[in-house]
Amino acid sequence: MQLPNIVLIANLLSTFYMVGLIWMVQIVHYPLFAKVAKDEFVSYQLSHQTLITPVVGLPMLIELLGAILLIWFRPRAIPDGLVYVALALVILMWASTAFIQIPCHETLTQGFDATVHSRLVNSNWIRTLGWTVRGGLVTWMLILVLNWTQLAHSGKAL
Repeated sequence: MQLPNIVLIANLLSTFYMVGLIWMVQIVHYPLFAKVAKDEFVSYQLSHQTLITPVVGLPMLIELLGAILLIWFRPRAIPDGLVYVALALVILMWASTAFIQIPCHETLTQGFDATVHSRLVNSNWIRTLGWTVRGGLVTWMLILVLNWTQLAHSGKAL
C-alpha cells in the first residue's frame, strides 16, 4: 500500500474515533455533569480530567499529524483544497479545546457552576460539528481515491 493511502486511512480512523467520542461526550457525558452531587463534583471533575486525557490526547495528536502529513502525502485523486479545509477543521477543534473547553474544565475544578457548565456544553458544539464535518470530508476523500483507483484499473484514469 502506498504511503499517501496509509496517511488517508490514519486520518479516517482517527477522525471517526473522535466523531464517535465527541458525540458521546456532547449528548451523554457533559450533560451528566449537572447530575453529580455538589459535594462530589470537584473530585468527579478532577477524575474526569485525568481519565479523559489519554482517551482523547493520542487520537487528537494522530489526527493532527495525519492532517499535516496529508498535505505532503496526498493521494492524487484528492484536490488540494479538501486537504487544507480538513486541516483547518483540526486546527479549529484544537483551538476550541485550548481556549474554551479546557478553561471551562479548569474553572469547574473549583466546584460546579451552572453558567460555566452551560458554556462547556454549548461551546462543545463547535467541536461536535467540526469533527462531524471532518468525518464527512475524509469520507469524501476516500470515495475520491476509490473512484480514481477503479478508473485507473479500467484504463480510464489520467
